Amino acid sequence: MIKRFSFRKKLFVYFFSVFLVFTLIILVFQFSREKKYRVDQLDNTLENITQITHHFIAHNAILENNKLNLLDSLTKIFPQPDVRLTLINSHGTVLFDNFVDNYSLMENHLYRPEIQESLYNDYGTIIRRSVTTGQEYYYYSRYFGEYFIRVAVVYNIEVKNFLRAEHIFLLFIAVIFLLTWIVLDFITRKFAESITKLKDFVIKVRKDEDFEADQKFPKDELGVIGHEIIQLYDNLRKAKDSLALEKGKLFNHLYVLNEGVAFFSKNKTKILTNNHFIQYLNIISNKLSISAEDFFTIPEFDPINEFIDQTITKAKLDLFETLPSKEISIHKSAKYFKIQCIIFNDNSFEIIITNITKMEKNRIIKQQMTSNISHELKTPITSIKGYLETIINDPEMEPAQQRRFIERADAQTNRLTDLINDIVILNKIEETGDFFAFTNLNINEIIDEILDDYQSMITEKSMKIELLLHEDIIVSGNRSLILSVFRNLLENSINYAGQKCKITIQIYRQDNNFYYFSLSDNGVGIPDEHLARIFERFYRIDSDRSRKLGGTGLGLAIVKNAVMLHKGEISVKNKNGGGIEFLFSLPKANT
Repeated sequence: MIKRFSFRKKLFVYFFSVFLVFTLIILVFQFSREKKYRVDQLDNTLENITQITHHFIAHNAILENNKLNLLDSLTKIFPQPDVRLTLINSHGTVLFDNFVDNYSLMENHLYRPEIQESLYNDYGTIIRRSVTTGQEYYYYSRYFGEYFIRVAVVYNIEVKNFLRAEHIFLLFIAVIFLLTWIVLDFITRKFAESITKLKDFVIKVRKDEDFEADQKFPKDELGVIGHEIIQLYDNLRKAKDSLALEKGKLFNHLYVLNEGVAFFSKNKTKILTNNHFIQYLNIISNKLSISAEDFFTIPEFDPINEFIDQTITKAKLDLFETLPSKEISIHKSAKYFKIQCIIFNDNSFEIIITNITKMEKNRIIKQQMTSNISHELKTPITSIKGYLETIINDPEMEPAQQRRFIERADAQTNRLTDLINDIVILNKIEETGDFFAFTNLNINEIIDEILDDYQSMITEKSMKIELLLHEDIIVSGNRSLILSVFRNLLENSINYAGQKCKITIQIYRQDNNFYYFSLSDNGVGIPDEHLARIFERFYRIDSDRSRKLGGTGLGLAIVKNAVMLHKGEISVKNKNGGGIEFLFSLPKANT
C-alpha cells in the first residue's frame, strides 16, 4: 500500500524541489564562471608572455638577423617557470623551441589545433599531449602575421589545481541550503497548520460530527480565511437548525388544520401535504385510495389545473409582485368545498381545500332548529292528547277500543321519551363534551355487542355482515358515544338498505393518530339531493316510514357530533355500484 504524504510534506517537497533546482542552476553557473575566470587568468598570463616575446623579437630584429638564440635569454626572465616558448613561421616550420634541442628537426606545426584556431580567432588554446616531448601541455597560440608565437605550460597538478574552481563556494551553498531547509520547514508547517485544521473540519462535517467553532488558526491570511469559513458554516448550521425547527412547527400546524393543504413544485411533484387534503380528494373523486398528485387528473379541479399551466409558463414572477391566485367552489357528495391555489415566485404552488359544508349547515340549522323541535314535539303530544280526549269524551267506549287508544298513546309517549333523550344527548355533547370520560375501547367488541342486539332483524331481512377488521383495533373514546356511532349507522343500514343486502365495515386507511373507517351497504342508497342534509337534526328522507320504524330524526346528528367530539370527521356518499357509504375517523388509543 502506497503511503500518502501529508499536505505539509507535499508542500515542503514542492518548495524544496524548486529551491533545489534553482540551487543546482546557480551551482553549475558559478562553477562554469569560476573555471572560465581561472582559464581567462591563465590565458591572460600567457598572452602577456606572447606580447613580450613579440616585442622582444621586433625590437631586436631577431628574424632579420637570425638571432634566434637570444630567445633563450628571454625565457629566463618569464614570471612563471617551466614555460615552453615555440616560434613558428607562417608556413608551420618551427623556428625555435626552448624545450627541444634539435627543434629544426620538429615536424610542421601548421595543422596543430591551437595554431589553426589562432588563424581564425584572436588566439587559440588547447590541452593536449605533445607529440615531440610526450608531455601534456596547456597551449596558447597567437598569430602575428609573419609568425606564430606559442606559449605552453606543463599541464601538471599545479596547473590543474589552478584551473579548478574553489570549493569554498560549495560550503557557502551548503550553508544556504541548510538555512533554506529550516525556513521552508517553518513556513510549510505554519501554512499546513491552517490547511490541516480545515481538512479535519471538512471530515467532521461530512461525518456529521461535532466540531469546535472557535478554533485557533495562525495569525496570517490563510488563518483568517480558515477561521471565517468555520464561522460561516457554524452560522449556516445554526440557521439550518432554526429553519428545521420552524419547518417542524409548520408541519405540525398543517396536520392540525381542518383545511386540506398541499405544496407542489413547478413540475407538479408533491412537496408536502396533510391528511385532510387526501381525505377531501377521496370524497370529491369517490375513490378510497388516492395520492396528492392525482389532484391534476380529477375533472372537478380542471379550472385550477388550467390556471396553474397558464401561470407557470409565463416569465418568473418579480419578488414584490402580487402572487397569482384562483378560487373555485365544488359541490360533491353532499358537501361544499372551496378550492384555492396560490403560485409563488419560483413557480411552486400551494393548493388549499376547505370544507365549507359546516358553515352552510349551521346556517340551515339555525333557521330550522326552532321549527323542527316544535314540530317534532307537537306531533306526539297532539296524538297523545287526541287519544286521551277521545277516551274522556266517550265514557261508554268499549274496553278493547279504549285499550287500543291507551297503547297508542303509550307508544307516542315512548317516542316522545326517545326524542327527548336524543335531544339531551346532543346537548350534552355540544355543551359538556369535555366531561365525557375516555377509555381504550376494542372496536370489535363494540360491533359484536351491537350485532347481538340486532341479530333477529338481520336474520329476518336475510342480510349479511362483512367485517374486514383486524383484532387489535383499539380507539380512545367514550364508550356510550362510540356505541351510539356504530349502533345508529348499523341500525340505519338495517332499517333502510333493504332485503338481502350486505353491510361492510372496514378500515381503509390509518396514520399515527387515527383509524379511518368505512361502513357501507349495497342497498338502495340515498338520493344525492338529500346527502348534504342527512346529518341535520330531525331531517328525514321519508318521514312517514321513519316514524313507523321508530326513528327520531336525530340518530345521524348524534353520530356526527359524537365523531367530532372525538376530533374525528365523518362524511357520506353514494357508492358507484349502489348503496351508501359512511367515512369517519376515530382516534387511536395511546400506547
